[in-house]
Amino acid sequence: MVRNSTDEIDLQVYAFLLQRGSDGVLLADASGTLTQVNPAAAAMLGMTVKAIMGQKVQIRFRKNPALLNLFNRTGDQTLDVRLPRRRLAVGIATTLPSGERLVMLQDVTEKRELDSRREALMSTLAHDLRNPLAAISGFAELVPKVGELNDDQAKMLERIRQTVTKLSDVTGPLVDLVWIEAGMPLDHVALDLTEIVEQVIADLTHMANDKQITIAVSVQKPMPMVMGDAKRIHLAAYQLLHNAILYTDTSDADTSRLVAVHAWGDTHEAYVSVADQGIGIADDEIELIFDRLYRSRDERVRALPGSGLGLTIVKRILNRHGGDVWASSNLGKGSTFTFYLPAVEVQN
Repeated sequence: MVRNSTDEIDLQVYAFLLQRGSDGVLLADASGTLTQVNPAAAAMLGMTVKAIMGQKVQIRFRKNPALLNLFNRTGDQTLDVRLPRRRLAVGIATTLPSGERLVMLQDVTEKRELDSRREALMSTLAHDLRNPLAAISGFAELVPKVGELNDDQAKMLERIRQTVTKLSDVTGPLVDLVWIEAGMPLDHVALDLTEIVEQVIADLTHMANDKQITIAVSVQKPMPMVMGDAKRIHLAAYQLLHNAILYTDTSDADTSRLVAVHAWGDTHEAYVSVADQGIGIADDEIELIFDRLYRSRDERVRALPGSGLGLTIVKRILNRHGGDVWASSNLGKGSTFTFYLPAVEVQN
């Protein structure tokens, strides 16, 4: 009796979700006849449930090739499906053990439009601001050469320089991200990550010294070679070490602070990790920190400069190279960021 009662409840829950859910659900049997259609699916397709039920998918969806493909193919599939009234859905399909074909539709019109507007805005900011800023910076450098400045004029000029620097810190990452997401070609050459790690550390040693942070380095000898764009991989490693130094709290002068950089690998992959003793990241934010424009809700993080694009750029760069990056953290004690790239064998 308990089993029957439980099964009945499960069916009621399923029926409720099917009828009231916002995602479309369509089910076709092995012969291609539609046996289940929920109201959301019918509404998305601009039809009624009655007009779809019992119809053959080959006939009913003959004018919608993407949707028809989801029913005709086998195994798990994901495709964009055009809907009436210029709307768009993501269609997900799978074949059930019974041989029936289950298709789910999720309307993503607003999300795609928002993404498109955001990308257009970022592209505009990146390109339409960078050139004027470069011009302002150039003129600011020329002003002292025209004639001697008094104290007030010198202060105003310095304020202009500082403002240009701050704005450049924002537009720089925007340009990088727009470039990467536009799918611009990368320079694929054989690289030694040891050299990149050493260069990044050299670039940021001054910043670490200013905060009295020690950078400890451990690099496997020899490191496996990787194939990639040296400039972009340098940018990814630079961003991770820069963040580690930036977010390490040095307010307690009696406490020594350490950032550890470790590089190792094998015949398959090359790894680099950067571990700090900084603010740390809350568990529920770990999966969000690589999202575009995301900044932690922690007030200590928000008090520091940042665009919310740095980690997004790191992930995009590594993904373009067939690698990835992830983070682990202990809130209040520090974080470790690790990335890998596929190793390659270089013939002498």
